[in-house]
Amino acid sequence: MLTLTKYMRQLMFSALALVMMTSAGCGFHLQGSYSIPPQLRTLSLITPDQYSELSRLVQDRLRLHNISVKPVSAKLPRLTLMKDSLERSTLSIYPTGNVAEYELIYRVFFSVAMPDKEAQSFTAEVRRDYLDDPRTALAKSREMDLLVKEMRVQAADYIIQTLAATEVK
Repeated sequence: MLTLTKYMRQLMFSALALVMMTSAGCGFHLQGSYSIPPQLRTLSLITPDQYSELSRLVQDRLRLHNISVKPVSAKLPRLTLMKDSLERSTLSIYPTGNVAEYELIYRVFFSVAMPDKEAQSFTAEVRRDYLDDPRTALAKSREMDLLVKEMRVQAADYIIQTLAATEVK
């Protein structure tokens, strides 16, 4: 009986070790934990409106990942938020001709540039469906504001993911 228990422990330990090695080897990381290259641990953030919600969210994410933001310098990498936009397109219509469903598309154009290198340009795009009921206009307006805010949060997260995946040479 004792050898069977010992055998089961060894088997369980081996299985656990195998799972850990395969998940680590495939590049699996917990969501939100990104390995930012050391060269990007200090950078300059350039934005058209430093007080916009997107700029604030990106600055919060940078701080959260221990990336220090310094004034613009030729010796530092630059993260430039160029432009963000929100588009709304019709997905479906009620028989009365009123719009029943929209698709919201939030885009952020940004670039990452290393010192003395050409900037790499990227686009973060987040899409959401939005049901519109004209009888609850006030509630739907609030819901749309919340959706847009959530889309900005996802775009800021995508920008950090892109920093983590940026090839630094």
